[in-house]
Amino acid sequence: MLYGTRKYIIMNNTVTLLKRVARAAFQILSTIYSSSAYIVWLMLLFPVKIYIPQVYWRIEGLLYDWLNAIMASWTWSAGYDIIEQGDDIQKIINEKTLVMANHQTAGDSVILVTAFHSKPNCSPNSLWILDIMLKFTNFGIVCIFHQNFFIVSGREQREESLKQLRKHLIDSYIPRDRKWLALCPEGGLLYKNRESSQKYAKKNNLPILENVALPRVGAMKTIMDTLGPARSRDAEDQYRNNRPSMTAANTEISWILDITIGYPDGKPLDLTTIVTGWGPPCKTVLFYRLFPSSVVPHETEQLTKWLYDRWVEKEALLEHFYKHGTFLGTNGSNRTSTKIHLDPLKMIVPHLFFIMSNYIHGSMLMYVLSYFW
Repeated sequence: MLYGTRKYIIMNNTVTLLKRVARAAFQILSTIYSSSAYIVWLMLLFPVKIYIPQVYWRIEGLLYDWLNAIMASWTWSAGYDIIEQGDDIQKIINEKTLVMANHQTAGDSVILVTAFHSKPNCSPNSLWILDIMLKFTNFGIVCIFHQNFFIVSGREQREESLKQLRKHLIDSYIPRDRKWLALCPEGGLLYKNRESSQKYAKKNNLPILENVALPRVGAMKTIMDTLGPARSRDAEDQYRNNRPSMTAANTEISWILDITIGYPDGKPLDLTTIVTGWGPPCKTVLFYRLFPSSVVPHETEQLTKWLYDRWVEKEALLEHFYKHGTFLGTNGSNRTSTKIHLDPLKMIVPHLFFIMSNYIHGSMLMYVLSYFW
């Protein structure tokens, strides 16, 4: 009897392991065939980019959104639900918004991509500010085509990187008429930054944070100096010659969306867990707080204090969340929770499209090469 039970457990664990390996292999394969098809299509459409740019960027946005649908399917298929709490953000989906979130693990990106994808026209019209290391991955190539920005950390290159960010906002964010601009001000993962953040806090008589790291202000100040209310005029002037109809109203950031990501028991879903589906089904909660951009101070010192205050509030929010499993009841928020629902058909269709695209591209390549054989 004992031998039979042990044998059953071994077989069950083996089957589970094989399922996880198969799932991970499929996720990796889907990432390869979807990103490669996206890149080839945009290369083939390069003449359209030159002569009819608005059509090119419309197509690019659709393909980019389909890539995000594939990434969103990772959480959906593993039973990792995403719950939204806090302020109602429906009114700002089509508004120019700076999105800032705490950053605990690489899995945060998948969670946020899923949330973006669930909102109409949000994903294709977003622009992300990412760590330079992501540039050297297969998705980094996709980000280059989509014109996301890669920021360089480190004191030596900070000023030059912020200058490049300002230029990118003027050259890419404004002319593409992007809406949501996503930023993680902590500048890296929590477990990497916590110790240095606490040392800095002790040295400068700032609050000691455990659940978040003190944010870095440089990127946000550059964004607000370039696109903030009454501060986007110079950016507008630099672009006015190319788009005479452009006005300050459609160049400046209108809202700040502050997202606090809470994981069950304070155990973040890392990228490996999401890809393999190794962990049990769980609920990740996104707590939204909306601020009009007009409340953000102009001066560096005041802006730094404003941003630090938001992160001190995040610390308290997460303390409450880890104790009670919800953000409701904090900051006067008593809104009901809303689960993000994804349409399975809208996640299957991109897979089929990208698979067929690879077949078409391969056939085209073989046809061309046949002339040389």
